[in-house]
Amino acid sequence: MSDTAGPGARGTVSARLPDFPWDALTGHAARARAHPDGVVDLSIGTPVDPTPEVVRRALAGATDSPGYPTTVGLERTRQAVVDWLARRHGVSGLGTDQVLPSIGSKELIGALPLHLGLGAGDLIAYPALAYPTYEVGAALVGARAVATDSLTSLGPETPALVWLNSPSNPSGRVLPPEHLRKVVDWCRERGALLVSDECYLECAWETTPVSVLHPDVNGGSLEGILAVHSLSKRSNLAGYRAAFVAGDTAVVAELLAVRKNLGLIMPGPVQVAMAAALDDDDHVVAQHAVYAARRARLREALLHAGFRVDHSEASLYLWSTRDEDCWDTVSWLAERGILVAPGAFYGVAGRQHVRVAFTATDERVDAAVERLTR
Repeated sequence: MSDTAGPGARGTVSARLPDFPWDALTGHAARARAHPDGVVDLSIGTPVDPTPEVVRRALAGATDSPGYPTTVGLERTRQAVVDWLARRHGVSGLGTDQVLPSIGSKELIGALPLHLGLGAGDLIAYPALAYPTYEVGAALVGARAVATDSLTSLGPETPALVWLNSPSNPSGRVLPPEHLRKVVDWCRERGALLVSDECYLECAWETTPVSVLHPDVNGGSLEGILAVHSLSKRSNLAGYRAAFVAGDTAVVAELLAVRKNLGLIMPGPVQVAMAAALDDDDHVVAQHAVYAARRARLREALLHAGFRVDHSEASLYLWSTRDEDCWDTVSWLAERGILVAPGAFYGVAGRQHVRVAFTATDERVDAAVERLTR
């Protein structure tokens, strides 16, 4: 075999992708961990509270699972999605054939352009402040990506795919229904597929987010629309990798056809656990109250320390600034043993902000509050 054979001969796929942002935080993380009272890690936003007992019981009851599950998912799981969207978010007219489970939402978001057959010559638009995986998905297939909150700035060019993210990661901004309607209309007029990342829909504090699947937004038709949801945040299921996509019948069917060939299948026991999580609202209400209390304490401490908190009406983050370069803020907080995410991770529009998660334990949140108000 030639010494030049293999992926390196053509260039690696990873070379197309942006640098993994969290690697740039290593030095600050080490300094924060050196604090005598330990680090308060508010950077990632990973759930730390127990997985609900109702979900754990469902998983335990489904452990005898010797056969292959199906990519399309269990009927009961997809029905639980339909029922949850109707009960909690006013979505009507959705059938189980318009729902597809996925192995977490990040996998789906990153691979969606590939599974839709996009590539060089296609344009993908995503928010100016954005979860990095939208850009990764475009880079993976060689598509052109534009970070913008103004679709009119694209001029006459029509993107193949438009991403929305409301509530936003990182800013917590919630787009009002009238704005969502305008985006839906714009995409339909031009034949662009609209995909809304709604993973924080039930993590709202100062407003009520609305799904693009709601009839007030889409006029009662799901044509040209998909919504992505995750149970990681609402149900403390990040370790289960439980998510789904729902919407346009034809697009969901195409994704199913592709994903079947790739063997992208949510494990059967997780599908059962996911249905149990969606069927139960009590644990969501209880967890919401826990986060609300942490958010209030941390927000007050940040304001006391001279920060301004922008947007943040939903999601699990406080989008905070001292009107300085975000890396200076990261460094200032790291000296106090508090680790946060620099806004630059989410685009140039975030370079003067930091994203502060309030998903740490009560004890660690109290430690951060003490250090900020000392």
